[in-house]
Amino acid sequence: MDKDIIYSIKSPYRQSLDITGYIFGSGEKSCCIVGALRGNEIQQMAICAQLVDTLKRLEEKGGIAKNKSIMIIPCANYYSMNIGKRFWTMDNTDINRMFPGYDSGETTQRIADGLFKSIKNYAYGIQMASFYQEGEFLPHVKVMDTTGGKQETYDSLSDFGLPYGLIRKPSPYDTTTLNYNWQVWGCEAFSLFATYTEHIGGQSTQTAVNAALRFLIARGILKWSLHPGSHTRILSEDTILRISTHSAGILKKYAAVGDEVKEGGLLCEIVHPLEGHTIDRIVSPIDGTVFFSYNKQLVMEHTDIFNILR
Repeated sequence: MDKDIIYSIKSPYRQSLDITGYIFGSGEKSCCIVGALRGNEIQQMAICAQLVDTLKRLEEKGGIAKNKSIMIIPCANYYSMNIGKRFWTMDNTDINRMFPGYDSGETTQRIADGLFKSIKNYAYGIQMASFYQEGEFLPHVKVMDTTGGKQETYDSLSDFGLPYGLIRKPSPYDTTTLNYNWQVWGCEAFSLFATYTEHIGGQSTQTAVNAALRFLIARGILKWSLHPGSHTRILSEDTILRISTHSAGILKKYAAVGDEVKEGGLLCEIVHPLEGHTIDRIVSPIDGTVFFSYNKQLVMEHTDIFNILR
């Protein structure tokens, strides 16, 4: 294992921000795995840390294929993580909305540029991603349906051995994400979503680690064997039904991630925050599986609180 600082930016107030990459094997740039780009992506960093530990032991046993190299970047935003803030500490900008970056721009543009220059030429890229809303997911892997998308990329979703693989039609704001730009530069890129963001779940962390290892094995980068995991159901992201609140208040849930729900079944109630009575009851409009569940106790009007798969 080699440990390199792939990008560094000085600070006038504290030590420099050094982005560390852990490199396993040698030869062609086969796969890069990126963890926390945001300061609250604790589980995403933990997944990469466990991958570093696992790959170190596998490399010592000759488990990296000849002429193949893997880079793991557990965290690219220590500043925000140290103070528990999701976005950049100074101006609240999002590094994952700054790619491919600009070396003479604002701080987060420079960080994105320095990071991307080091990782853009890998054949495969995996980002340990998080959702813009706080909540819990069923573990899944996602790919952007870019103009240059290839069917084999979509078929590769099955190599992770997760229950679900999603294909996303990119929106304009997706064009500045790491996943999108990786693909524009010819990298086969995937976003892997674990169950949590700010919480390190032991089982969910291991599920994500195993998914990444299965992909490396399937691509011939690792010489190892692992349980194949689940059969993957590949879906368009558009097929997910999003259920939103009609009122603001205290959220009282009756369904959780992974639950099978019936049409007309009670999902949650919204309780008046000052008077204590129920002001809204939300039921499932379809039979399906809860794919995402919002996990804040106070909820605003028009907030997506459940995603349901038919």
